[in-house]
Amino acid sequence: MSEFSALGLSDWLIDQCKQMGISKPTPVQENCVPPILQGRDCMGCAKTGSGKTAAFVLPVLQKLSEDPYGIFCLVLTPTRELAYQIAEQFRVLGKPLGLRDCMIVGGMDMVTQALELSKKPHIVVATPGRLADHIRSSNTFSIKKIRFLATDRLLEQGCTDFTKDLEVILSAVPAKRQTLLFSATLTDTLQELKSIAMNKPFFWESKSEVRTVEELDQRYILTPEKVKDAYLVHLIQKFQDEHEDWSIIIFTNTCKNCQILTMMLQEFNFPTISLHSTMKQKQRFANLAKFKSSVFKILIATDVAARGLDIPTVQVVINHNTPGLPKMYIHRVGRTARAGRNGVSITLVTQYDIHLVHCIEEQIQTKLKEHPVEESEVLKILTQVNVTRRACEIKLESTDFDEKKETNKRVQMILEGKDPDLEQKRREELEKIRNQKKKFKKKINEAIQKKQSMILKKKLLQKKLREKKGTAKQ
Repeated sequence: MSEFSALGLSDWLIDQCKQMGISKPTPVQENCVPPILQGRDCMGCAKTGSGKTAAFVLPVLQKLSEDPYGIFCLVLTPTRELAYQIAEQFRVLGKPLGLRDCMIVGGMDMVTQALELSKKPHIVVATPGRLADHIRSSNTFSIKKIRFLATDRLLEQGCTDFTKDLEVILSAVPAKRQTLLFSATLTDTLQELKSIAMNKPFFWESKSEVRTVEELDQRYILTPEKVKDAYLVHLIQKFQDEHEDWSIIIFTNTCKNCQILTMMLQEFNFPTISLHSTMKQKQRFANLAKFKSSVFKILIATDVAARGLDIPTVQVVINHNTPGLPKMYIHRVGRTARAGRNGVSITLVTQYDIHLVHCIEEQIQTKLKEHPVEESEVLKILTQVNVTRRACEIKLESTDFDEKKETNKRVQMILEGKDPDLEQKRREELEKIRNQKKKFKKKINEAIQKKQSMILKKKLLQKKLREKKGTAKQ
């Protein structure tokens, strides 16, 4: 592995890397930084935790230092949390430049964001939906002169479909630009990416077939659905007793379940905090900051935290549910064992999830190991866990969680400049169209089945007639 100086980076950038504790480039940085500095488009595919973000942040900052103007670079990413993290990396590495950055994500006031954009920051980090809304509704800023368009984990399986928003954004950026596309699972969307990257793109992919890092110890626990929470509490207790300084991320499937599990673990006096999409933006950032600074050692999250979050202290990832998409599993467990560090992932597998585990193992080319658990210890706490969970469910229901979720959605839509009632009508119209299509499809299937049934009856009748004729001749 070469030194940063061999990649063509300036001394001031190398010093900034050293201050962040980064002494040598990772393979994705070693391979992708030089072609970006040469002016080529770049597609980089590497495992989570391999330093993909710095692979485009470093050359962008170097080029910015040579010819500073705003808006110089636009970075698109799927989640607010990832946008926050990318902006933070630009801020830290670009500090000697007096870098001005701007975050354009949902859940924040559009007028304030529009004012920030009008000040022409050097770097804009955005989620596609919110940026497309600004382009449609405002003429106070322009991205016609950007030098770089970068996307980080935008076109991965399991991501929202940003096609319409990307069309709006791509029509607003210049044709002459450098396009940098980075992902953990890039090859599946290569055809889509080719249309975005026009400038003799350099493509680099991590050679390893395994999509998870070797330093990650991947395990599973086979558990009946009703006993799953007791296994979770037992696991956390064991990790806390043995490794007091470890941080743990627990992934679950819904916002409501995330909230219930957080309340339940707090009842067992575990330092727990949650992160899910129905929380207000400021609360999400605040909770993430508290977890990063180890004020809270346990984070319970939905898949909103599965992509790109780099928190060095995370030693354990627990999947409370087995992910339906193998690539979502890769993103989740990629929150630990990052940048050469070791880590453990444990997936709670119920009787209904065996086929999902087989799909995951096929994708990562690795067999998960069974994690040893003393069942007698789990059974001791089973009743207490079940009673506590039920009490938390009742408590959450009394707070009108679902109602607040809907209210938060309405508030967010208003902040995004949308009419909630109009959006509701659109959803209802779409649902009506879907139902009509289903009915039409059902009628067609019924007609086909009826026709096939009549053909079959006709064939049987002809067969019987032939048999009768044959018997009569005899």
